[in-house]
Amino acid sequence: MATLDGKPATADNLLPLALTNFAHFTSMRVDADHTIRGLTLHMERLVRDCKIVYGTDLDTGRVREHVRAALDGRAAPCVVRVTVYDLTVEMGHPADADNPSVLVTVRPAVKMPPAPLRAQSVQYERDLPQVKHCGLFGALHARRAAQLARFEDAVFVGRDGYVSEGGTWNVGFVDGNGTVVWPQAPVLPGVTMALLQEHTTGIEHQTATITLDQAKGMAAAFATNTSIGVRALSAIDDKELSTEHPVLSALRETYLSIPGETL
Repeated sequence: MATLDGKPATADNLLPLALTNFAHFTSMRVDADHTIRGLTLHMERLVRDCKIVYGTDLDTGRVREHVRAALDGRAAPCVVRVTVYDLTVEMGHPADADNPSVLVTVRPAVKMPPAPLRAQSVQYERDLPQVKHCGLFGALHARRAAQLARFEDAVFVGRDGYVSEGGTWNVGFVDGNGTVVWPQAPVLPGVTMALLQEHTTGIEHQTATITLDQAKGMAAAFATNTSIGVRALSAIDDKELSTEHPVLSALRETYLSIPGETL
């Protein structure tokens, strides 16, 4: 069941979201003990994005209360999504939308780690990439094209020729020295990426511009988001990549060892 501001959402409630898609969100993996890794970062994202999209503050205490209610009696692990949008938003006057509501939905979680991912490179740049917004048409169109070409997903390359991110995930690389390299590009500041950068010990992290050819020449590559943790990329286009690199294993272990936060 979807809830809006703590009450069952109706079709009329969802129409403004469906018809305008003017909204932002965050998705959080809830583990078996009902804790969430990076919960504080997810709340900070919602507050930051709400300020950018609607120019107003967001009460994270209210968000937590609605999430707790939505999870009551639900089996975990699962993924809870919090979508923030204004029910009065109109295409002609989006500047009038400044009183957002909180929609909470829950879906089952995939088993971690998921199988390696084959990605096709696609030239694409997300609108307002620093915000986790609901404008997903371009990303999903790229994903569909990749899947029709018998890949699982798309990895984006900007007009400048540099790799940025994936369809709904950050991408990272492992170079020949075992250093984790994150793209220096307009990308979503992912929570899982931030947690790995903060908690990984014994492995150097760098940020650098990465061309598609450089990406294909890396020792390994991986996708990260809250739903999948660390997922190896087995190929970019026709270039096969190692899915058994020890740094990938270390990153997975690091992520799973990060303690969750309670709601």
